Amino acid sequence: MKYWCVLALAMIAAPAFAQEATPAPCPATPAPLPAQFAGWTNTAPVAATATGTDIAKAQITVGNRADVALLPAEQVQFLAPEKAAVAGTHSGMVHFVLPDARTYRVALGAGAWIDVVRDGKAIDSDAHGHGIPCTPVRKTVDFALTPGDYVLQIAGNRDASLSVLIVPLLP
Repeated sequence: MKYWCVLALAMIAAPAFAQEATPAPCPATPAPLPAQFAGWTNTAPVAATATGTDIAKAQITVGNRADVALLPAEQVQFLAPEKAAVAGTHSGMVHFVLPDARTYRVALGAGAWIDVVRDGKAIDSDAHGHGIPCTPVRKTVDFALTPGDYVLQIAGNRDASLSVLIVPLLP
């Protein structure tokens, strides 16, 4: 008898739990981005590079979104291979320069894998996020970085292009 009571309660409660887990649909017009992401509207096309030899040609500017044209994953030779190439995906590398030491947030328009590399070594991230609901930002990753030159390695993106914005976190 106890078994049937537990089963009946589970069947009644299951739809309520399922409804709570389903996120609310987003409005037709995307939600406004926080002020720190104002550069998302300043777009520049950038072609990613497949090797480190011509990385200076793939420059992105901190504070402005770059729409990065990626390459077939099999063509890319990462400086610090942290993620294996997945056939059918797109990858590439871009270069950026930081003016001062602080935590920077890398915001992506898709759920690609990224690494920030300096002197041939990937830097550990401080935090990860699923982006900002109902906006074009789908993923964020934070890194504590010092002034200088860096490479952003992008791997495993489904599409041949990816929107990227790097911004300093507000103090």
